[in-house]
Amino acid sequence: MKSVPAHLCLALGAGGILLAAVTARPQTQPLGHATDFTSESYFEAPHERQIKMRLSGAEALPLPGGLLDVRQLRVETFGEDGKPEMVVRAPQCTYAPLDGVANSAGRMEMQSGDGKFRVEGEGFLWRQGASSLTISNRVRTTIDLPVLNATAS
Repeated sequence: MKSVPAHLCLALGAGGILLAAVTARPQTQPLGHATDFTSESYFEAPHERQIKMRLSGAEALPLPGGLLDVRQLRVETFGEDGKPEMVVRAPQCTYAPLDGVANSAGRMEMQSGDGKFRVEGEGFLWRQGASSLTISNRVRTTIDLPVLNATAS
């Protein structure tokens, strides 16, 4: 029978402990509630100083599983040039900060950065990583187009 060197056993044991620590996700809860909070993410270099997305709310209450009950949600996205692209507002939603996902069965509204395109509805799912917004019910879209001034001859 061949023996395994002690340093190899120690390395394998340490690797197993490290793997267990990395893959384990404790069910931690936030310590309390927050008021008037803002969370921002930034573009990668060379635009690392430019805000890509800002999520804010009037109040966030902790929920089981690390979720947050956010009141007066506001999500703003920006282009690399700093110009606003989209603003989403909702009176209430559930936000999973670790997953970057917000959803609600309630009312929401979205407006383009220039204000010419608006969507409102009930029920939404926003995925930060995929930059996607799904609106599920009673969707209403408004597009403001310039009025054409046609004259008849």
